[in-house]
Formats: sequence, C-alpha cells, structure tokens
Amino acid sequence: MTSDGLQLRSLIKSSGELELSLLRVPVPAPGADDVVVRIEASPINPSDLGLLLGTADMRTAKLSGTKDAPVLTAGIPPNLLRPMTARLDQSLPVGNEGAGTVIQAGDASRALTGKTVAIVGGGMYAQYRTIKAADCLVLPADATAADGASCFVNPLTALGMVATMRAEGHTALVHTAAASNLGQMLNRICLKDGVALVNIVRNAEQAGILRAIGATHICDSSAPDFFDALTRALTTSGATIAFDAIGGGKLASQILTAMEAAANANAKSYSRYGSTVHKQVYIYGGLDTGPTELNRGYGMAWGVGGWLLTPFLIKIGATEGNKLRARVVAELKTTFASHYTKTISLREMLEPAIIAAYNKRATGEKYLVNPSL
Repeated sequence: MTSDGLQLRSLIKSSGELELSLLRVPVPAPGADDVVVRIEASPINPSDLGLLLGTADMRTAKLSGTKDAPVLTAGIPPNLLRPMTARLDQSLPVGNEGAGTVIQAGDASRALTGKTVAIVGGGMYAQYRTIKAADCLVLPADATAADGASCFVNPLTALGMVATMRAEGHTALVHTAAASNLGQMLNRICLKDGVALVNIVRNAEQAGILRAIGATHICDSSAPDFFDALTRALTTSGATIAFDAIGGGKLASQILTAMEAAANANAKSYSRYGSTVHKQVYIYGGLDTGPTELNRGYGMAWGVGGWLLTPFLIKIGATEGNKLRARVVAELKTTFASHYTKTISLREMLEPAIIAAYNKRATGEKYLVNPSL
C-alpha cells in the first residue's frame, strides 16, 4: 500500500519569484473505479514548460535545499509577472502525460493491476498518480512505459490536425516547426494516409531530418528563396490550411500570402478582392512569443485563429476520440514512435544546467522523466 510519494511543484510568488520543489504528497487510495499508477516515464513537452517555468528568467536560476529536497528559484521580470496573475502563490503539479505500472486498483478495476498504461491529466512529474481507470490506455504487452509515455499530446495533436483539415473541407495542409517530434509523427501519418503535407523548417539540418523519413514538400524559412519555394509547394499540393507552432512574427502572414499566390496561379479571371479560396492558419504554439504580424496581401477569404488539442477532443466527442486513441496504440512503435535524448530523474529536473538543456526546445532533443529513478 503506497501512502505518499514525491511530486514536482511549480510556484510563482507574488513577489516575482519562481520556485520549483519536490514535495512528499499523499497518494489518494483508489476508489472502486480508480487505479494507482507508478509513473515510470513522462515526457517534457513544450506545453509542459509554460506551467513548469512560467515567464521566469532562467539565467537567474539558483539551486538550494538538500539532495533529497532540492529547491530551485529564479526571478521573473516585473513586466512578465502580470500574465501569471491567475496562478500567483499557488503550488501547482506539472506534467501533462506519462506512463507506468498499475500497482493498486479499486474493486471495479482489478483487471488493470500489473498492466503498463499510458495516462493523461496533469501531475505526471510524480512517483505515483491516482486516476480513473477509464482514463488509462492499456499498452501492448511488448511496450514499455517509455514507449507509451508520449501516447497522448503529440499523437492526438497530429491526428487532430488531419481530422480538422478534413472536417473543414481542405485536402492538404502546412505545418511549421515540422522537424519536431510532433512534426515527424504528422509526416508519417500523412504519408500513410495519402495526405499532401508542406513542411516548414528553420534550417538545412532540419530539412535533412525530414528528407530522411520521406517527406515530400520541405521549405526552409532561412533560405533566400523561401517564399518562392513555399508558393511552389502550395501550388503543387493544394494546401489551404496551416498549423503554426511558431506563433509570433511574419510566418503566418507569409503562409497566407503564398496560399493566395498559389490560388491565383490557376485563376481564370482577376478580382480586386482576391481569390475565393478560403485560406486558414491555426496557431497552436508559441515558439516565438512576439506579436503575430499580418500584412494583408491575401484577399478577403482567410482566417487566423487558435487551435488546441483539448477543445478539439471535446468537440469531436468520446466515440471519435477513442478511435484516435485506438490508432495510436495500434501504431505505437511505428507511426507514433517517440525518441528521447536523455532520461532524467525528478531531482535532475531541478538542476539549472539540465533545465537549460531541455528548455532549449531544440529539434531532436526531447527529454524523458523517470520519477522512479
């Protein structure tokens, strides 16, 4: 019977300081429909870093406390404290998703005892997590916790992009930061499903990563001919919807402008209002936290909005969501395989040098946390 365990907490104080600590917290006993999972693998996703580090200046990070109870602090610039108002002085658990072994189960959930499962729901940077049995995704017998740790966020996001494309009447799509773990999954999905995908990367090295896995359309935003190459790829593919992980800067506007140029390439007549082809960019990330700059040179049939996984799953409902999850399990080691640079412990998550490494969000450098280390 497990009564307590370590959990990583993130606290932003109203005094303008981030505090990360490891607390020993009670593990709730499972109800009839619950299980207790020993967390053995949990990825550090970009979506985790916002809650973990907030807007702190990690160059000011200092480690104190003891080996068993480390505490990391870092300052937050006054102008960046205001966006954190809603979470001030609250100690919050972190970690969106993870996987591990079911070590306890309620009366109605005993069949899961000993199973390796993937779970989502927050608070995964912890040694143990009590959760509803219905929220567990049982992994194949030959799968490890590390295989299933990234079962939810990236796979369902990639599948959700393709589903959104189809639901809104588009036939091909554009993705930025395309050499990322998520981007590589999206490529494998599109290749398998016969969907044309235009990949936007930030350098030649990232282009090489995608070329090696068979990507067809690759556009390097650092190249001098980027806009022309993007327009050619859009003309060939017919992509009219984009999912942008960058957010800030001019990229969204460049995509819309290139889509308009591609639409006009085969236009039979001129219209001062632009093409009637609807062009859509969804921003789902914020790698560039600056303003999104729109230079409206793409007619009147366009849209820019936000897209997040959770609202998408709510919109499609449980039945369709379960179909997507079933595909993830079936293709866990192929289409949805994740690769990690390094596995670290909860204590190592608080070391400034290691934070600097995983906070770079560098392509091909994904970190995995094993709270049981």
